[in-house]
Amino acid sequence: MTGTQNSSFFSHDGLRFAYTDQGEGPATLLIHGFASNGKVNWFDTGWVDLLLQQGRRVITFDHRGHGQSNKPHNVSAYEPPVMAYDALALLDHLNIQRADVMGYSMGARVTAFMLLLAPERLCSAVIAGIGAGLTEGTGDPAPIVEALEAPSLDDVTTQKGRMFRAFAEQTKSDLKALAACMRSSRKKILPEDLAKIRKPVLIAVGTRDAIAGSAQGLADLIPGAQVLDIVDRDHMRAVGDKQYKEGVVKFWNALPPCV
Repeated sequence: MTGTQNSSFFSHDGLRFAYTDQGEGPATLLIHGFASNGKVNWFDTGWVDLLLQQGRRVITFDHRGHGQSNKPHNVSAYEPPVMAYDALALLDHLNIQRADVMGYSMGARVTAFMLLLAPERLCSAVIAGIGAGLTEGTGDPAPIVEALEAPSLDDVTTQKGRMFRAFAEQTKSDLKALAACMRSSRKKILPEDLAKIRKPVLIAVGTRDAIAGSAQGLADLIPGAQVLDIVDRDHMRAVGDKQYKEGVVKFWNALPPCV
């Protein structure tokens, strides 16, 4: 079965969100990263097709400020708990009580907040593209904000800033919305809160990822969490990696079906 990228829409918190919902089987919600969208993060990398072939119901959506969803410019709109409630609202809209959830980078942070705010709605979680950075922080956001607000890519001088600005332009993003999101969406989670998680969790991070922080360092804070090292991949190149896909499929296949 091959996934299609035709979006549907639902409304929540005064905003309109784009989503896709395909296949039958255990509900699987995929949450994309910063400056990306459901298409770039999950369709273009082959994830949707793979999980449909695995007999799963696959749901993607575009975060507020991203893709085809509405793009507020106020910083307060992008607090991670707010974005977690967006994902939960989509599950409500689709009448899905429980789902396996996978988030990448910023989407992984949102997934972690879902685990804390509504653990009964998740059968399991894959936290990918972020490790100990979930509690320690993932670096100074100022260069990224400055890059997004610069007149052009040519005006950006930092390597990290150029990487994010180029990616934002590639995905035809609203730069003002992304700058607001970057200012607000990196809220840390306390280690003592992670210690309360009682769901199966897989942490997947590229071994060359200079942004995410240690996968094992995060796993040590979550009871029973497993680690998947995506060998020889950095933050951007890990997303569609074969090792990542195989590890996640193995993780989910070892669990009871999510019903």
